[in-house]
Amino acid sequence: MKVATFLALAVATFGTPGIALTQSLPSTKVLTIDVAQTIAQEALAVCRANGYKVTVLIVDAGNLQKLLLRDDGAPMGTIEVARLKANTAMAFGRPSGPPANLPPGTPAPPPLLPTTTNAMGGVPIKVGDQLIGAVAVSGAPGGDKDAACANAGLTKVADKLK
Repeated sequence: MKVATFLALAVATFGTPGIALTQSLPSTKVLTIDVAQTIAQEALAVCRANGYKVTVLIVDAGNLQKLLLRDDGAPMGTIEVARLKANTAMAFGRPSGPPANLPPGTPAPPPLLPTTTNAMGGVPIKVGDQLIGAVAVSGAPGGDKDAACANAGLTKVADKLK
């Protein structure tokens, strides 16, 4: 009798087991190593075709390094600059670079956060609105060229990012 009373009170208090389990868990997209390799290889190939010695960094949704390619002859500093660009893309969910509303001819202000940069070349990797990582390129003679290589990598896998 005591067990039956206890069970009745437990059900009344906490509900029936299994009801809470009918809710589905959120779905999350993951940046796979295969997709990361394709992005990085294409970004590197486009930069090489233009004569640039670059580093390509891919990070996942947790901003953890997934893949790093440093081309033969790419300077050591390109590794750290690529990391800053990836941090920026992940922190703000937008491409790295100076603020969009900056008047022409005005120097870029210092970055908003430590370990970020206003240099172009870091691009978020998204599936819809979900940020699943970032690609960052460093070493071309100008951030616009770094960004072009990074975007070429994303274009290569656009069909997989849907």
